[in-house]
Amino acid sequence: MESSMPLTSERNVGKMRKKLPIGIDGFEKIRMNDFYYADKTMFIKELLQNWGEVNLFTRPRRFGKTLNMSMLKSFFEVGSDPALFDNLKIVQEKELCEKYMGKFPVIFISLKSVDGLKYDSAAAALRTVIGNEAGRFRFLRESSKLDEDDKNSYNQLVNVEIKGNTKYDMTDAVLTDSLQTLSLLLYKHYGRKVILLIDEYDVPLDKAFQAGYYDEMVNLIRNLLGNALKTNDSLYFAVLTGCLRISKESIFTGLNNPKVHTISDPRYDEYFGFTNADVDEILKFYGLSSYKDVIRDWYDGYRFGNTDVYCPWDVINYCDELLADPCAEPENYWANTSGNDLIRRLLKKSNQSTRNEVEQLISGRTIIKTIRQELTYKEVEDSVDNIWSVLYSTGYLTCRRRVPGKQMELALPNREVKELFIDMVKNWFEETTQADSGRINRFCAAFPAGDTDAIQEMLSAYLWDSISVRDTAVRRNMKENFYHGMLLGLLRSQDSWLVKSNAETGEGYSDISIQTPDRSGIVIELKYADDGNLEAACSEALRQIEEKKYAEGLKRQGMKKIIKYGIAFCEKECMVVMA
Repeated sequence: MESSMPLTSERNVGKMRKKLPIGIDGFEKIRMNDFYYADKTMFIKELLQNWGEVNLFTRPRRFGKTLNMSMLKSFFEVGSDPALFDNLKIVQEKELCEKYMGKFPVIFISLKSVDGLKYDSAAAALRTVIGNEAGRFRFLRESSKLDEDDKNSYNQLVNVEIKGNTKYDMTDAVLTDSLQTLSLLLYKHYGRKVILLIDEYDVPLDKAFQAGYYDEMVNLIRNLLGNALKTNDSLYFAVLTGCLRISKESIFTGLNNPKVHTISDPRYDEYFGFTNADVDEILKFYGLSSYKDVIRDWYDGYRFGNTDVYCPWDVINYCDELLADPCAEPENYWANTSGNDLIRRLLKKSNQSTRNEVEQLISGRTIIKTIRQELTYKEVEDSVDNIWSVLYSTGYLTCRRRVPGKQMELALPNREVKELFIDMVKNWFEETTQADSGRINRFCAAFPAGDTDAIQEMLSAYLWDSISVRDTAVRRNMKENFYHGMLLGLLRSQDSWLVKSNAETGEGYSDISIQTPDRSGIVIELKYADDGNLEAACSEALRQIEEKKYAEGLKRQGMKKIIKYGIAFCEKECMVVMA
């Protein structure tokens, strides 16, 4: 990474001008509180030009879906402040702004918080979300355009108690009709049809699938959306966002031709995520242009339609770190905002073919897969191929090119996701090996016994079962680190052993040193054989043990017997030699 920085004064000027919106996805809050904003307002024009009564946008998390939805609300909603759009691109479209800005009632809900261990608690969370949004329109109680029945219907949405002991509850029937009911009441009040914005529409289904009440939640969401989108005469248009395109048969039954825009669709491709121009602009604004290469390496690599895209969450977070510390290293900001269960599912279901494909991806190569962009959550578990499709849709993989027959050439988008895969592979390997305690105990017992044949045979088997780093572009010491970590994890399964990694011994640092209760000391030096000559690499390892006197430290610790191993690796081959 380049360490040179522009003049401090230039960075401070940018920092004083605009704050970086870390964790802020409300358009009004960003614009009113002087946060930096990458102008995506021409999304409004394209949405109106490519008219669709129901529009679904699927994008990975943290790519600006919620901010765009908030921006739509601020633009269309009656009573919104037009000054929020001062100096933004959309105000140049004067005729469009005159016709649409501030002219519509808008319902905006996010389903990201609809969660629960059981269906009842998730349904209660949904009631709260809709009740809170309905609560923004309390003026409906006094509206001269609504009759008493209408006002009673409104009170059922906000769960209030009025008129003494009369309590209005959002029953199941009221809940499934709620968005349609609220649309009708707003239409009657304003005399204008309603714009409906539903953010993260698929989160309740994902949570329900993981918790075991999927069928109940599908039925609830199907009825809610069916009433709001299919039989709603008060609807002007609707926009939904999510990570996955849930199959029409699952929750969009009977809906006439919703416009679905996935990450492979060239329409709207520049409005979610940061384009190259967006990144250049923000880096220039804060005086951080010298970091462009490292930001590209870590956070670029996505392809939405015909546009190369950076993850905005990563770029903003790293810029914020750099403004505080010019020497800050990149981190996995995006990867750390989720449990990354999809990768765990892939590894759990993997066979040798799948593990080889993961190796290819980690090494910087590509794989070709048939991608299904319309699935139910149940289908995700049906096959490993479906998991590949979801990994593509959710941003863990990106498309390098299309292949005839609905296939895509897939790759890991950038270094951040690559590092995530490597970490997940290490955790998966440790979990699977530790589960077979008998096998791992036999492997470890071979070290104090001096049984090189058993060590080599079992280590080869572990290598075959694992996912290794086979990237020729990776430095040798990085490859050695992979095998070092793998072997260290196996040996540390022995609770009675003192296992040290790169512990200071003699005149240098051995890769691994072990002290056992019977006073045996074991020194292990690892080498990666770039040329495939495992025997020569083992000899080099043993020679280093002697030259650096790695065994001396174990002798000083009272070890009566010292065993020295040189172990060499090359991809999935290994050799073990004892001095």
